[in-house]
Amino acid sequence: MTDGVSKSGNIFTRRILDASRYSSQGLRACFRHEEAFRVEVILALVLTPVALWLASSGIDLVLLFGSMLIVLIVELLNSAIEAVVDLQGGERNELAGRAKDQGSAAVMLSMAIFFFAWAAVIWQRFI
Repeated sequence: MTDGVSKSGNIFTRRILDASRYSSQGLRACFRHEEAFRVEVILALVLTPVALWLASSGIDLVLLFGSMLIVLIVELLNSAIEAVVDLQGGERNELAGRAKDQGSAAVMLSMAIFFFAWAAVIWQRFI
């Protein structure tokens, strides 16, 4: 006999598993098709040990890792915008171009956050 808790627990588990699968598919697709995302992932992997060495507190770690994750998140969103815009076709469209430019600007701003966070931690550590 199943009760309502078991059934809702199974639904919750199924939703978590489905969401995890979709997220993994999205990460793999972006890595496979977007060079910028691949470069940013590789940089994040290279910078991870540097961040662990550089950080002198938990807050430093959050700043360093958080700023890397923000760049990756914004790149994922920008890639999604570009994919949807490209679905429209080859003809030039002002709104499509604006959407791509704004997505690119968001990536640039996320990289500014990254550079400022890393510069602040480096400054604090060495200067």
